Amino acid sequence: MKEILGELEARRAVARLGGGEARIEAQHKRGKLTARERLEILLDENSFEEFDMFVEHRCTDFGMDQTKYPGDGVVTGWGTINGRTVYVFAKDFTVFGGSLSETHAQKIVKIQDMAVRNRVPVIGLFDAGGARIQEGVAALGGYGEVFQRNVLASGVIPQISVIMGPCAGGDVYAPAMTDFIFMVRNTSYMFVTGPDVVKTVTNETVTAEELGGASIHTTKSSIADGAYDNDVDTLLQVRRLVDLLPASNVAEIPELDCYDDPERSEHSLDRLIPENPNKPYDMKELIGKVVDEGDFFEIQESFAKNILIGFGRMEGRTVGIVANQPMVLAGVLDIDASRKAARFVRFCDAFSIPIVTFVDVPGFLPGTDQEYGGLIKHGAKLLFAYAEATVPKVTCITRKAYGGAYDVMASKHLRGDVNYAWPTAEIAVMGPKGAAEILYRSELSDADKIAARIADYETRFANPFVAAERGYIDEVIMPHSTRRRVTRALRLLRNKTLENPWKKHDNIPL
Repeated sequence: MKEILGELEARRAVARLGGGEARIEAQHKRGKLTARERLEILLDENSFEEFDMFVEHRCTDFGMDQTKYPGDGVVTGWGTINGRTVYVFAKDFTVFGGSLSETHAQKIVKIQDMAVRNRVPVIGLFDAGGARIQEGVAALGGYGEVFQRNVLASGVIPQISVIMGPCAGGDVYAPAMTDFIFMVRNTSYMFVTGPDVVKTVTNETVTAEELGGASIHTTKSSIADGAYDNDVDTLLQVRRLVDLLPASNVAEIPELDCYDDPERSEHSLDRLIPENPNKPYDMKELIGKVVDEGDFFEIQESFAKNILIGFGRMEGRTVGIVANQPMVLAGVLDIDASRKAARFVRFCDAFSIPIVTFVDVPGFLPGTDQEYGGLIKHGAKLLFAYAEATVPKVTCITRKAYGGAYDVMASKHLRGDVNYAWPTAEIAVMGPKGAAEILYRSELSDADKIAARIADYETRFANPFVAAERGYIDEVIMPHSTRRRVTRALRLLRNKTLENPWKKHDNIPL
């Protein structure tokens, strides 16, 4: 018996070494941790339970039968994050460069299936060079199996991808179908075809970082939701995100003990809106003063900065927050902002996370670039997302809400549950100056008359009271009472039930 137990420990020791000491050292020299070291940081101490430690590939072509490693380049299993169960897989770059084989894929698929059956999140750590060329179509079939499960799990359990090294070829599509993607600056990159192929096909000379580094995917492509300086910081941020998410689409949203008074007033908010309607202010200040303890986990912080999305807590319960940012492009809605917010709203709705929307939007961005780029359809995505959402929706208009953008931003007409406005709100078809110049075009030559017309329009329409008179605004509130009002509204809506008509699925304007 002692010999058998000793053999087990010896086999485990070999498996834990992955590709061996030399390759582990090479991984460290690149500034990266190994797959197992990453899981130790991601998961609670001693909580990791590994599956399929001894699985090996079955390929015999190209001399592969002479080179085998236990685990076959991916570490899989489950553990806990602050006591909550998650399933995980971490690609091991020290074994065949983390490349995907048939058995490698089977290990991931097993984890995905178990996560869906048990209704808990799945987190994938990617550090790999794509498909294992020696296996050919068997590897490609493995990718297809993984992709299919990504799709079936979407909207059922949270799926999080962390890019911690190369992620190329077929490997990029699995993260692309998950809910959140995080990257590590300077050591991770994602692309369908690498710099060498790009050079051959298009004659472009580009580095891996310029083609698909964290700086590109967080600012230009919007593929990644966040980027951090090193492996440790990235994994700690993933832990923070998991704390905010429900385990599945049928689980309760997380609730922590709240020590921040829900009745708290913030009188500084009474001075947040500048006297000059064209002067910006920072919407993050409002968010920070409304959510519990000022803790706002922003998503896609570096992309489409004219809109803010992220998670916070109200009375200890997770809420999704969408807010126009007047500091950037006056908070206007454009193609990128619409896409960014629409996907976030749909995620929140899929997992029953209430949505709080802060509105200061002068409209949609005009111009040929936007129209040629499909602003109509992209703007419709955000409208569609808000309109189909059945979760509690609380909206607060702080200043401008003009034109179609007023409708799109969780208005009462899109089944907003509780819609507030500050006294500084301006709810109209357009700004007073533009409206007066259209309505009284014949008087444009008389500056005094036009000024009077603008003032008259401001008095009549550039305020929240016309909308309030029609019931489109439930209450005009004092800015300092925003936290109390939003908290009470969310408490009121905890048991909200609303169902859309039965359908196989909708046809969102992609």
